[in-house]
Amino acid sequence: MPECQNCGSFVTDAYVRVFTPDGVTKPRVCPNCEDKIRDGADVREARSTRRS
Repeated sequence: MPECQNCGSFVTDAYVRVFTPDGVTKPRVCPNCEDKIRDGADVREARSTRRS
């Protein structure tokens, strides 16, 4: 099962297919990551806290 490289949380195959480049099986960040977010092709520190 796919896992997030940042926090280790489970992600679905559909999430991997949509949010990672071809050939990558583990996303760098996921919706469960509170400290990082996707910014285009990069990953950056979150500027504010996410609402839970």
